[in-house]
Amino acid sequence: MLEWYSNKYVSVFFEDYPRVGIRYITPSTSEKVKKSIKKYPFINKKLLKVKLIDNKTKKEYKFEIPKGYCYDGASVPRFFWRVIGANTDNKFLIAALIHDVLCENHGYIDNDRKFSSQVFNALLEASDVYPFKRFCMKHSVDFYQRFCDWR
Repeated sequence: MLEWYSNKYVSVFFEDYPRVGIRYITPSTSEKVKKSIKKYPFINKKLLKVKLIDNKTKKEYKFEIPKGYCYDGASVPRFFWRVIGANTDNKFLIAALIHDVLCENHGYIDNDRKFSSQVFNALLEASDVYPFKRFCMKHSVDFYQRFCDWR
């Protein structure tokens, strides 16, 4: 496996390089698919095997993200785009992919909300997102997860 990033909290490994694509609306696209593309414009282009290690507890988590998995990118409200960046910023796409999968599948990491936020932050750091932006994004998603009752 490729070591994508590691710090004192988390290590992230992928079996191969992630490939994310943009879904496009074409003239022949049905209304149902158009609605889906507008809501989830990004797509995982190949099966992605992921291994996460919690470096504090030494727990290891493995899961797969299927080819064709669609997601919305970073959920940055438009109001904050000038400070944080748009949800389509390519620096956010891998972090958002992994974090969205973890939010939809809490069991992948034993329902550990804090660890999911650390993974998100680590992947943002791996993508050279500035510390202030990372801080804002990490704490925003962590707050939102608490609000949605992910303990």
